[in-house]
Amino acid sequence: MDGSVTTEDTWSVAGRTFRSRLIVGTGKYRDYAQNAAAAEAAGAEIVTVALRRVNLSDPSQPMLVDHVKPDRFTFLPNTAGCHTGEEAVRLLRLAREAGGWDLVKLEVLSDTKHLLPDMEETLRALKLLVAEGFQVMVYCTDDPVYARKLEEAGAAAIMPLGAPIGSGRGIQNLLNLGLIIEQARTPVLVDAGVGTASDAALAMEMGCEAVLTNTAIAEARDPIRMARAMKHAVIAGREAYLAGRMARRMYADPSSPLSGLI
Repeated sequence: MDGSVTTEDTWSVAGRTFRSRLIVGTGKYRDYAQNAAAAEAAGAEIVTVALRRVNLSDPSQPMLVDHVKPDRFTFLPNTAGCHTGEEAVRLLRLAREAGGWDLVKLEVLSDTKHLLPDMEETLRALKLLVAEGFQVMVYCTDDPVYARKLEEAGAAAIMPLGAPIGSGRGIQNLLNLGLIIEQARTPVLVDAGVGTASDAALAMEMGCEAVLTNTAIAEARDPIRMARAMKHAVIAGREAYLAGRMARRMYADPSSPLSGLI
């Protein structure tokens, strides 16, 4: 590769190929119109849809699909708000019946203020969903051991958090995320905790296939401008990863040779 951004630098999950490496959410925006404008500004091809919080079926109320068009974006239904495996599986069964969706995002959260994933329930739900033919992208803790278990159970992608959902604190454990990326045989996407563009760039520089963000865009003073910033950050981070960063050194190394000085 010559270092230029090309449409050939794609990524794939569950047999689907995408050019954009930025996934955006559909929550916390002022309205669906702003949400759609942000998704366009981000250059996203995938949007996550919290099935319990987004109106997809009641035409008497504002509907997401009137603004974020299903023929423009790949909808990724997720189980935000679920706290047991049974809840998550039941919700995704209904989603498949309603919209035909089989590529889904699994979240099973602990019932605490930090909303970290309940990994025991997550793994159990994943096995149930895989047995029913779902292609499952899994939100998880930054635990390399559980990440491997999820892969072995058939996850289509691993989505470790950078920090708790909506916290905006960026990637808190670079070591663990690096270990997950190093061992992974499926795509790894940072899924939660992104606060600003530099967080997204760092995730991509580390070798993530993509980044998912919602609150960082929706709660910015100017969501559309932040969406553009995230787009460029993901591209820059990916380019830096492909270019290969210079070695870190303990001491200075002069930019010009010292030999031949007058």
